[in-house]
Amino acid sequence: ASRSPGFFLFSTGCWRAEPEHPAMYRNQQYDMDCITWSPGGRVLQVEYAMEAVKQGTPVLALRSDTHVVLASFKKAQSELAQHQQKIFKIDDHLCIGISGLTADARVLAEYMRNECLNHHYVYDSPMLVGRLVSQVADMSQQKTQSSSKRPFGVGMLVVGCDEKGPHLFETCPSGNFFEYFAMAIGGRSTSAKTYLEKNFETFKTTSEEGLIQHACEALNKTLASDQTLSTKNMSVVVISANNKYREISADDLQKYIDKIEKKEPEADAPTEAAAAAAPMDTSG
Repeated sequence: ASRSPGFFLFSTGCWRAEPEHPAMYRNQQYDMDCITWSPGGRVLQVEYAMEAVKQGTPVLALRSDTHVVLASFKKAQSELAQHQQKIFKIDDHLCIGISGLTADARVLAEYMRNECLNHHYVYDSPMLVGRLVSQVADMSQQKTQSSSKRPFGVGMLVVGCDEKGPHLFETCPSGNFFEYFAMAIGGRSTSAKTYLEKNFETFKTTSEEGLIQHACEALNKTLASDQTLSTKNMSVVVISANNKYREISADDLQKYIDKIEKKEPEADAPTEAAAAAAPMDTSG
């Protein structure tokens, strides 16, 4: 009897049939681990981790010369469950907002907290935000160099204020990191990016209250038409050189939510796939 096209797996002693779709067959060859390159010059498991970030909860941040604001949307698994927190405090001058796998984020948050404690113990001063982000990026990149490991399935916005002023960084599962004036990641974040791009030039001199209002407006753009922002499903954190880490209370947050403009449908909004940069982009 004729045998269907495929190949023999010596590890299992079984014949593996070739899938009908050629693209699926190619992916099965090159996505078994994160150290195998595809013929197109891609590491597919890293791209899968980036996709987990794109499908995560929206989180955004923006900064001025004196303050940095981090806002996130909190989801609940059901009506009986509490909303899941997406903002983690790292130190008095530093925190992160995450999109993707929360379990992976907890591992990174614990590592960052330990690094901040060690730095303060040795040097008796807060850790520089950029230095910590660089260490986290190195840790993420190491996960892409071993076949026995997988990339972290989480993207982070790291915000903080050190002796050099306010900072906002984005980290990726690929090990890349970038500094921004304003940034949004997660599901449906393209609309928030569009809003931030239109207004970011005014952020430099904007007051703390103005930054929080912009954050609420941008986060509102990420919601579906049947969803509305409330003090239960969103959280906002402000960090400055003087006030350090501070989470906005529900009563104060409600005042900003009441000022949000009604959403208008954006017909020409770019799709997530078109707007997102490739994780393996080496064009600089």
